[in-house]
Formats: sequence, structure tokens, C-alpha cells
Amino acid sequence: MNSSQILITTGIFSSVFCLPFITEGKPKLKSKPNVVIILTDDMGYGDISCYNKNQIKTPNIDGLAAEGVRFTDFYVPTPYCAPSRATLLTGRFPLRHGMVQNPAPDAGINNIGLNAREVTMGELFQGAGYHTKCIGKWHLGHKPEYFPVKHGFDEYFGILYSNDMRPVQIIENQDTIEYPVDQRLLTKKYTEKAVDFIQRNQHSPFFLYLAHAMPHKPLAASSNFYSKGDHQELYNSVIRELDWSTGEVISKLKQLGILENTIVIFMSDNGPWYGGSTGGLKGMKATNWEGGVRVPFIIRYPKQFPQGKTVSTPCWSPDILPTIMKLTSIDTNPAITLDGKDISGIIRGKSTNHPPIFTMKDTIVRTIRDGKWKLFLTKPDYYKVVDLKNWKDNRAPDGTTILAPVEQATPADYPGLKPEKMEREMLLFDLENDPTESTDLSEKYPQIKEKMIKKFHEFLNHLPNTKIE
Repeated sequence: MNSSQILITTGIFSSVFCLPFITEGKPKLKSKPNVVIILTDDMGYGDISCYNKNQIKTPNIDGLAAEGVRFTDFYVPTPYCAPSRATLLTGRFPLRHGMVQNPAPDAGINNIGLNAREVTMGELFQGAGYHTKCIGKWHLGHKPEYFPVKHGFDEYFGILYSNDMRPVQIIENQDTIEYPVDQRLLTKKYTEKAVDFIQRNQHSPFFLYLAHAMPHKPLAASSNFYSKGDHQELYNSVIRELDWSTGEVISKLKQLGILENTIVIFMSDNGPWYGGSTGGLKGMKATNWEGGVRVPFIIRYPKQFPQGKTVSTPCWSPDILPTIMKLTSIDTNPAITLDGKDISGIIRGKSTNHPPIFTMKDTIVRTIRDGKWKLFLTKPDYYKVVDLKNWKDNRAPDGTTILAPVEQATPADYPGLKPEKMEREMLLFDLENDPTESTDLSEKYPQIKEKMIKKFHEFLNHLPNTKIE
């Protein structure tokens, strides 16, 4: 079988279903745990010190790992923003929720957004009596009908898309309140809004989705963290401020006496852009190599989970919604197909079993990970030399519409191992012994390859409106 036989075509689609079922009667809200998800943008696997000892120190994020569970092999379904975020919030693979492309106002991509029939984590929490807030990057549609307040969030504060897409403007709920935006203050403002929301809702259960702009380019940090220098020093400044922000959230929860009753998750939406670090993995953002789709993931909830544990079982972001709903005793609608599973047993160390994990790009499923094995179903992207003299970032800081430091990274600052062109269409790697995806074993283990192709077809059979050409 070659790649042309396993390409997938799809439209934007969604099954019609009703809102999630909620347990009958009034839930005992005071006993319900709070939930905080801290999502960074384009943070690489090696950008924080508990994943990469050669990185600058990130004591607050490392502290989360020390008091919680850190995953070494955690994946997102796409190596770029919008589909990954939609999957996090719905528990559904991009080919199921239909969000397969990034909206971009400055590119005229305006009519894309999360389908109103999709049920988000915010809506599930709202239905269970939680107060909900989204802070930061949304990127699931920037027309009013797609706003976070239309998808389960009582409050919203942030930029509706990437911080390099014009117009860069801050929206509060449904109103534009700031333009242009001094991006040096973004992490600081987002943190202040997060702490304020926690303070106001300390006596009732809440869901906070804190989706930082950083370290997506253009990089920027406030004066307390910014250290003038080259692009690497700017990147370090941004990481230090994100670590500070995490510490502020944890400190506020602890000060109010609600930290132990709060599920805290820290993760990234995909791999790094130029200037970041994959921690030695191959590839980067926008590729399906490990550097593009393997991300840091930490969960802290000592009431249920061990402290200081490391999990190596491969898991992925569709697992987050079913796991959190189980922990908060909130029912989901069984008529809605979720692509993840409750991984509480894996987090506790009671199980190492997990179904295959898939990643995609555009409308094509590119890889399957099953245990230690990873198979590229189509020929992967490889590194192409960039003519740096003629390279130009049209979304770079310009001093008027995009306000940020000028010392940004360039293609000269590739964040991972550069993928070389490989001859075969389908590549098989043993990630346990070859995490850099250097040795293709597809000819040595043809039975493994065929077994994984079969599992891929089984996965396809459960997706709507897909076909094999």
C-alpha cells in the first residue's frame, strides 16, 4: 500500500446531537473540584527544565511536576493551533469536530469556527453549575457567533487568534477594549485576569482555561522579565514570565485554601517555532515528526493522583475531557462520540494500556503511534534549506500594528533535529529505542507495519464522511 491509497478527503462536518446529559438533581457543588488548564502556545517539549535539564530553570512548572504527574509521551492531533485547541475542548479528533484549519483574519480566512453543535468542556462545566472563563488565545473562530461566550464560557478576555495576526486586539466578552496591543504586557494581563477570576469564584466551583499567547511569535515579555539581548535571551525572558505566571496561579489557589481541591493541567498546543526547543526531538511546529506533535503535559491533583510520578505510556489530548469529566462526576452525552478515554488508571500507575494515537495535517491522517511504534502513513515533511537573505516575516513587529521586541528568531534558529529526506513512502520507527526517528524499520518489521495499517483503517471506519482513495 502506498500513500495515495490512504489519503483522506473530508469536509467540515459534524453529527447532530443534543446537549450533554447532566446528573439529575442539584449537584453538591462545594464538593466538586475546580479545574484550571494552562495552555501555552508553541511551547516546545524541551522549553521547560523538568523536560530539558539544559533549559533555563522553570521552578514553578517543575514544582507542578514534582507535586503531580508528568507525561513523557503526550501528543496533540495536529502540529498547529486551531484543530489542536478544538480537540482539547471537545475530546474529539479534528476529522470529527471539523475544525481542520486555522482561521486567520489577515489572510481572509474568516468563515471558519467551531460548530455550534459541538459540546465543549466549557458547556459541560456550565451545565454542572461551574463558573467558567477563557483567557487568552481562542482561535476557534473570530466572528461573534464563534466567540468563547457562545461556547460555554461565562467570561472571556484575550486575542481571538494568534498574536501575529492583524488586527491584534483584545476582546473582553464580546467587545474590543484595546487596540493596538502592547504585547510585552500580555502574559502579565492574562495572569492578573486569571488571579482575579479565582479570587471572585473561590467559594464555588470554577473552570479556568488560561490559553497564553506565548511563546508564539512575536515573543514579548514585561519589564520585570525582559532582558535585552539576542533572540535567545528574549525567548528565555518569555519562558521565565510564563513560569512566573504559573506560580502566581498556584500561589493564589494555595492562599485561598483551594489548591488541593483543584485539578491543574499544564501543557502546550503543539511543538515549537523557530527559537524554541524540542529537547532533541526531530522536526518542529507544522510537521508530524515528534518535535511537532509531542508536547509537555503535567497534571496535579493529589487527592486522586500520586506526586512526583512520571508516566511514559503514550496518551493524547482527546483523553483530557473524558478524564476531567470522570474526576468531576459530570456525565457526557453517550450519543456524542469521544476519541479519547479516561486515563485516570494510567495516571495512577494502575494501567499502561492505551489505544493507538493518530496525528494529522490538513485533512490527512499522517501518523499512528501504537505502543513504542510510530508509523508515518504518508511521506513526512523534510527540512528544506531557507534562503535567509531573502526570508521575510510579514507578521514581524512593525511598531504600529504589532508591538513587540524586534529581536525575533528566524529560520536560522531551527528548534529541533532537521529531518532529512527519506526514500520510502511509509516509515516505521521504534520510539523507545530511537526517539529521534532516525532508523526506518519498515522493511525489517513488515508485519508490524501491516498491523498498524489495519488499526488505522479501523480508526477511519469510525469517522464520519471519510474515504480512502
